[in-house]
Amino acid sequence: MAKITNITVKEVSVRTLKVNGTDYISITDIAKQKNQIEPKDVVKNWMRLKNTLEYLGLWEQLNNPTFKGVEFDPLLRDAGSNAFTMSPTRWVELTGAIGIITKNGAGGGTFAQRDIAFKFASWVSVEFELYLVKEFQRLKEEEQKQLGWSAKRELSKINYHIHTDAIKQNLIPAALTPQQISYVYANEADVLNVALFGVTAKQWRDANPDIKGNIRDYATINELICLSNMENLNAVFINENMLQSERLVKLNQIAIQQMKVLHEVENRKLLK
Repeated sequence: MAKITNITVKEVSVRTLKVNGTDYISITDIAKQKNQIEPKDVVKNWMRLKNTLEYLGLWEQLNNPTFKGVEFDPLLRDAGSNAFTMSPTRWVELTGAIGIITKNGAGGGTFAQRDIAFKFASWVSVEFELYLVKEFQRLKEEEQKQLGWSAKRELSKINYHIHTDAIKQNLIPAALTPQQISYVYANEADVLNVALFGVTAKQWRDANPDIKGNIRDYATINELICLSNMENLNAVFINENMLQSERLVKLNQIAIQQMKVLHEVENRKLLK
């Protein structure tokens, strides 16, 4: 199911969704700028214009290999006449269009591929279109930031498995109970937590009782990069039979040095 996201444009809530990797924006919500009660009539009025049909047809020809050009030709010929009518549902049914989709039921309406939606917004209000484009771009930037954070988080999780394998092979004797093994894993995880964050996982939970998740879920991208590197290094140190106390000191020194480098790189990017 496509996930619907809301953005606010000039105090108007506009829904967006992604279908098969393509961004769609609710033109029903945009139409409320002209008619709050019957926004669908605004969409129909726009779609009956000859210029609109020319644009929609060209977009489909460029992006939709199954577009029914034969059915489109008579529509374009009649568009703009007094008797001509067009709705999103009819457009899709007659031509097999993919640039516009309709959703029924509560919270439904007409969604258009973002370029088409911007075109419609410009027809409704040039000012609203400018604000819509700006807010949509901000949404995409936020999605990219979240994608980058998630990728770093997944990398950290993968490296954690490498880390725990090294613990199992070098620090856990066969005679230990499962409870003791769990304690050793937690203890080793806290070596990294203390080296980077200055607190254990329990200390962080006790200090943040109302926050869901753990300390690593709220780490910055730079901290996750550093943590990923530290997990690999700690696995190497464990394989070399380095004492835990020695590893803690060394990892803390590495964390300080790497965070300084990452901070300096980030500052240089901001200054460009």
